[in-house]
Amino acid sequence: AAPSSGVDSEQRDEMLQLYNFQMPEDLYHFWDFCKELCPDNPRALKDILGLQLVGPFDILAGAHRNSKNPQPNFHLHWRYFYDPPEFQTILQGSEDSQHHMGYYSLYLLRKRKERGSKQAGEEALEGLEAKLRDKAETLGLSLEQKTKGMKQRDKKVVTKTFHGAGIVVPVDKNDVGYRELPETDAGLKKICKAIVEARNDEERVKAFGPIQEMITFVQFANDECDYGMGYELGIDLFCYGSHYFHKIIKQLLPMAYNLLKRNLFGEIVEAHLSNRSHDKMDQLSAH
Repeated sequence: AAPSSGVDSEQRDEMLQLYNFQMPEDLYHFWDFCKELCPDNPRALKDILGLQLVGPFDILAGAHRNSKNPQPNFHLHWRYFYDPPEFQTILQGSEDSQHHMGYYSLYLLRKRKERGSKQAGEEALEGLEAKLRDKAETLGLSLEQKTKGMKQRDKKVVTKTFHGAGIVVPVDKNDVGYRELPETDAGLKKICKAIVEARNDEERVKAFGPIQEMITFVQFANDECDYGMGYELGIDLFCYGSHYFHKIIKQLLPMAYNLLKRNLFGEIVEAHLSNRSHDKMDQLSAH
């Protein structure tokens, strides 16, 4: 196991208090690494990578103490429009591309739009990569694209979902825990499209029919402890991104998370749906 980072227990406790969960140790090691690179402003990876350290790193940098917002919600701090509750942004690229990276529950998930041309400063980037590799080797941390933990998680994924990272739910030896939706991903997207593009309320109510039927199936599934079905439908509707689904998502996801004993994610999705925005993601700026 890697040694503990230099981040003190006071900062770790504050992080736990603000986010309600323990941040992974490698996040703290990365902060130490950035402080070595640039002691005056550890968040400044902008020049070399075009990335800014945000989210939990704002806490480590003490930026929250100068917040212009009197009541920041750290679960919404740099939470992008399509970020599922399990996702926590830690690196932000250009605002135009909405490129950002973060932790998805147990592993790193990259969200990016392809960059066009190669950026200047490739030597600086290669130098940074070499330093990062040396540091990771010293600490015994993996820099593989898929770590051992990620590969183990992949084996437990019950269905891919619209976001592609898939969901993991406990399934016992009798296959209790998850049952499939009666629609393929493509079929569900088609239903969602018909709802969003309906020309009037009457058409929309009719288009909602198959979703209402699925919600009935979810209720049966929940009664029989197949909690993964409601979780999958809720996440898929969330990822589709239309406000027409917010009411149903609020019915499905908090309940699914509570049944799966992941209550915090239920709280996060409720807060996010109440403030779902393409901008105003910095909770420390004036709102």
